[in-house]
Amino acid sequence: MRQMCALLALAVATVASGSLEPQSKANPSRLVGGEFIARTQQTAAGPMPYRLYIPRNYTPQRRYPLILWLHGGGGSGNDNARQIAGDQVPGTHTWTTPERQLDHPAFVLVPQTVGPLWVDAHTPELGPELAKVIRILDAVSAAFPTDPRRVYVLGQSIGGRGVWSLISNAPERFAAAIMLCPNSGDITRASRAAQLPIWIFQGDGDVLRVEGSRALVAALRAAGGRPRYTEYPHVGHDIWTRVFAEPGIVPWLFAQSR
Repeated sequence: MRQMCALLALAVATVASGSLEPQSKANPSRLVGGEFIARTQQTAAGPMPYRLYIPRNYTPQRRYPLILWLHGGGGSGNDNARQIAGDQVPGTHTWTTPERQLDHPAFVLVPQTVGPLWVDAHTPELGPELAKVIRILDAVSAAFPTDPRRVYVLGQSIGGRGVWSLISNAPERFAAAIMLCPNSGDITRASRAAQLPIWIFQGDGDVLRVEGSRALVAALRAAGGRPRYTEYPHVGHDIWTRVFAEPGIVPWLFAQSR
């Protein structure tokens, strides 16, 4: 509880300081880091706002992991703020505390979609919003010293479904994936992501998604994968705080590499 209160305080300070500032166009080599900077990526399909956490005093001589977070419905919009606030705090700020960054310095990339979904459940391809995410990922990877062997993708709810679309279309881009109550949609591509380290979290009281998560795990295992699956009894859709308090989640994620 104390850790989560600290994360909430940090998130409020981040949004309060960043939401009134213009979109950052600073030279990456001049950025000190230690906060979520606000940016916008222009694409052929239109702009997409995003936040980028830059490790404090990072050096171009070192390669850093990159965590890509796809927000749930509570982060949807175009204000470039909601995706790192409210119920998105556990998924975004777990990685940015001073203590965590001391042990595991990493970039954290948080794009924002207007919604209502990152991708339609019946669309096997990425779709326009996730194509924008890939464009942002490419731009950030080109501008900053991120490690292409340690790109991790995480998401909750509609973001969990977005994660599944990304890893089932482009598994070679990622070293690991974490999905929270994903309602995964099309699982016929399970064989494409089966060899990727995956951890799925689900509450058994989340009646709209629990069967889908179980089916996804079964499909991955049938395709030769070894996904981790944690199902919380008597819990509904809101599992974010509990998931990111799991003692094993941080070391598991950072142990993965392509």
